[in-house]
Amino acid sequence: MKDNRSFFEKLTGTLKMDDELVEETENRLSDKPANGEAWFDEDGEEGQLTIDVYQTSGEIVIKSMVAGVKPEDLDIAITRDMVTIKGKRETERFVKDDDYFHRELYWGSFSRTIMLPTEIQVDEAEAVEKHGLLIIRLPKVDKNRQTKLRVKG
Repeated sequence: MKDNRSFFEKLTGTLKMDDELVEETENRLSDKPANGEAWFDEDGEEGQLTIDVYQTSGEIVIKSMVAGVKPEDLDIAITRDMVTIKGKRETERFVKDDDYFHRELYWGSFSRTIMLPTEIQVDEAEAVEKHGLLIIRLPKVDKNRQTKLRVKG
């Protein structure tokens, strides 16, 4: 079987796309919203929250910028192996859409689900928001911890 890929395709491991598929993708990407609408769908789609996740010896820490969101408007659901953060950033509608020169800020609902690399102690988790930075601290389950069990007679 002859390999018809170009040198670049062989080098990078990419595959040549069907011309029809390339044209369809380019058309979809070049579609601009009509009448200067926002680049996101305000009706039903949620934005994805950006996060940093790291671990220390005893906990997993999740950080995210949630500026403009009141702490009571955040919903954080935790299981032993997963965290889901949901919220909504409301905009004040005192500026008409036609008066904007540039719009990049995301307004509306957002969410993010994070699969955790290790189990955590749900009851000891804590979340703090300060100056727009959300910090969630999730203590790891200590699998090496042992206790003595007394046998009742």
